[in-house]
Amino acid sequence: MRQIRLNTDIKPLSEFRSNTAFFIKQVNEDRHPLVLTQHGKSIAVVLNVTDYENLVERIELLEDIRLAEMQIEKGLGLNHDDVVKQFKGKTIK
Repeated sequence: MRQIRLNTDIKPLSEFRSNTAFFIKQVNEDRHPLVLTQHGKSIAVVLNVTDYENLVERIELLEDIRLAEMQIEKGLGLNHDDVVKQFKGKTIK
């Protein structure tokens, strides 16, 4: 996902309604998010589907890392040697 261009990527909802097909094509081609406003305030962001999926994946990964760090701080982690011993004791079928 590319950074929002303040001069072109912020549009009023009324303009989006009038030119929906054009703006959807633009978002998919240039991969810039489109911020929609109503009464001068931001109300929604239109993203390319791939960019949205990538954003969700990144957030999920960061949450997993944060959870793992919290578990390690609480002493719930395993050290490398213990993990190796566990895997060597298992056979692959």
